[in-house]
Amino acid sequence: MSDTVEAPPPREPPPGTPSQPRRLTLRAFWAALPPAGRWLLSTIAISTLGRGLTLPFTVIYIHEVRGVPLDVAGALMALIGVVAVVVTAPVGILTDRLGARRVVVAGLLAQVLGVTVIAFASSVPVLAVALGLLGVSFGAGRPASSAMIASIVGGRLRVQYFGVNFALVNLGIGVGGVIGGFVADVDRPGTFTAVFLADAVCLLVPVVLLLGPLRRVAGRVPASDDSPAGAGYLAILRRPAVLWVTALTFLTSFAGYGQLETGFPAFARQVSEVSTRTVGLAFAANTAVIVLMQFLVLRLIDGHRRTRVLLVLGGVWVASWLLLGSTGVVSGTLAASAGVVLFLALFGLGETLLQPTVPAIVNDLASERDRGRYNAVSAMAMQMGAVTAPVVAGLMLDRRLGGMFVALLLGCLLVVAGLALALERSITAEVNGVTDT
Repeated sequence: MSDTVEAPPPREPPPGTPSQPRRLTLRAFWAALPPAGRWLLSTIAISTLGRGLTLPFTVIYIHEVRGVPLDVAGALMALIGVVAVVVTAPVGILTDRLGARRVVVAGLLAQVLGVTVIAFASSVPVLAVALGLLGVSFGAGRPASSAMIASIVGGRLRVQYFGVNFALVNLGIGVGGVIGGFVADVDRPGTFTAVFLADAVCLLVPVVLLLGPLRRVAGRVPASDDSPAGAGYLAILRRPAVLWVTALTFLTSFAGYGQLETGFPAFARQVSEVSTRTVGLAFAANTAVIVLMQFLVLRLIDGHRRTRVLLVLGGVWVASWLLLGSTGVVSGTLAASAGVVLFLALFGLGETLLQPTVPAIVNDLASERDRGRYNAVSAMAMQMGAVTAPVVAGLMLDRRLGGMFVALLLGCLLVVAGLALALERSITAEVNGVTDT
């Protein structure tokens, strides 16, 4: 018997959401957004610009400027992910009880405080507190911000919003990384203080917005609301559709994002034997593909089953990892360098398929009363993949098992394809992005 009854009944888009654009263009998308959606989207690139200023250089700052041993610096950086995992479940509950906006503001303020402390920190305990605050912020950011977006836009517009939001995040981080690379200088510690303080200032932009024009957005659901009572985590995880999408999220994080900071650079250096400049160029190509291709990809996938989009994602990432694996055969050559760059560009194309799709499924499965918890489950799966991936990559690549490492990731992506098909049988056409309008 089909378990499509697991999905909630069709719901109307959030109040104030304009009609969905019939033909997806940038102008039609912007016109279809409610005012709150326009306000929120307008600040994304600015707020993430600061993140880009510091993201590539935090561990360099801790080790080379503050003199912290590299192994301790690595442990401090890992603290961000550990704290994020710990706080995610409580954040989901708080999002549903207090409203997404309040939790997002609290997370942003924690990040502002964290990067400000890092700018002046000179000891390991102080750095640990600061990075712990970043972990709190990241643990709160994904579930609460996803819930807030879902409360503002619905239907096809929600998928499009998640995709455009992702492109703007990458644009901000990419531009910030370039600027930070020109400014930060280990021989001038003050330059690092400047970029961390600039990060704090950029983060205050959305805080002002959420406390001002958007102060009435994504508040707590009134007790008199007609939506059903929110479910607990155990009840949520008993739903087959949630299990499939959660497992899928973990594996795409493990075989995807989780490998970008450790697995990919280590493989490129040890197996492909390319220069650090080539690795940097690959990341630039990745950002360019996401920014330039995201809206085109949204047009191509509009109206198609989201689970089929995930199948295409799996195929794109399989091709990308096979390409990277093949560079080991021609290691140290120009062909290896070209393969490394093309790998991350192709990987970025897969990212443009993933980011609009999974968050939309998760939020369409949820009701207004438990949206924060659904997003927390998804965020937890993603964070666990991101925490596990560097450990596995480090162990395998340290033992020169590059071929087995790529084979493991390919196996994970084949399982992703199976999970996408199982998910398709467990959700309604509406949740899967197929509508009559």
